[in-house]
Amino acid sequence: MKSFKNVGIIGAGSMGIGIAQIASTADCNVLLFDQNNSASEQAIKKLEKVLFRLIEKGKISPIKKDSILSNIKIVESLESMKDADLVIEAIVENSSVKKELFSQIESIVNNDCVLATNTSSISITSLASCLKNPIRFIGIHFFNPAPIMPLVEIIPALQTNNNLVKEIHQLLLNWNKKPVIAKDTPGFIVNRIARPFYSEALRIYEEQIADFATIDFAMKHIGGFRMGPFELMDFIGNDVNYAVTESVFKAFYYDPRYKPSFTQKQYADAGWHGKKSKKGYYDYGDDIELDSPSNDEKLLVDIFERILVMLINEAMDALYLGIASEQDIELAMKKGVNYPKGLIRWGKEKSFSWVEGKIDALYEIYHEDRYRCSPLLRTKASF
Repeated sequence: MKSFKNVGIIGAGSMGIGIAQIASTADCNVLLFDQNNSASEQAIKKLEKVLFRLIEKGKISPIKKDSILSNIKIVESLESMKDADLVIEAIVENSSVKKELFSQIESIVNNDCVLATNTSSISITSLASCLKNPIRFIGIHFFNPAPIMPLVEIIPALQTNNNLVKEIHQLLLNWNKKPVIAKDTPGFIVNRIARPFYSEALRIYEEQIADFATIDFAMKHIGGFRMGPFELMDFIGNDVNYAVTESVFKAFYYDPRYKPSFTQKQYADAGWHGKKSKKGYYDYGDDIELDSPSNDEKLLVDIFERILVMLINEAMDALYLGIASEQDIELAMKKGVNYPKGLIRWGKEKSFSWVEGKIDALYEIYHEDRYRCSPLLRTKASF
């Protein structure tokens, strides 16, 4: 098994410094680079505050804090990564910029250095195509905040060496993460399967069936979700969530299943991005009273079931198309977006014939391909 003792991180934003913290905690030597050197310095200062809070909570010792910080070295040039065993990129979500970076890095590092991207939406195969030796390229997608969220998606490109997938899987286990392996398709596992959680909630709102607070309450009160879809979009950033939806929609050749919402686009265009802008689907200013949800139990159940069956259908379709194993799909949705249980298990508990009936009923109302039933779900429903 290859040793990944020396790890280069490119990009000192919240994701980059989060990955640096993970690798450093596992006693790796971390080289942190950002084209804006002051960004790296600010990231280290923020990390130091995070580590002090962990000491206060009894999660780490002062000695471990010092060890984590001493393991991270800020470097001012990419040439400083020439002896790295693994380089992970966590920069802007732009394919051209990433390709230019990896072409440059490849000319600096050793031939056996693994090159990885933390992209959440760009084709891994496409990024690998810029390299002279693409077999060492792989997607390693962490979830934000990286030190806290246990899930990591491993996405091999078509060109990736099969042994590398196993090595990265073991490395992430050593880093105390929950790795899953996904096929290189738009959205990978989580960002693909989770789309109906947002899109169906938005459609319910647009049809004036319920307001934001009621939809969120239904998913928490009836479904046991930690956050409702509108709360979660405000937390993630409405602009970020919309960008992912639009990216997946375009990458799937405008499949109506992934069609973005006009409401979400308007909120993003207005700058109502959620908590970070103090306004999103909810207001986050001082002395703001939150809207009260409806307590109509039938309405709440209807909302929950409509969103749930869409999620189950998407999970079953991902399994049908070989995006990931059933075990990894279930793990991804529980550990990546904190769903209360695996969606396929939920389908089994409700019965696949019940899910099929709900999906078909929606299709009869709308006659839209958005509500087409997964072939695997229909097959399972017939047993």
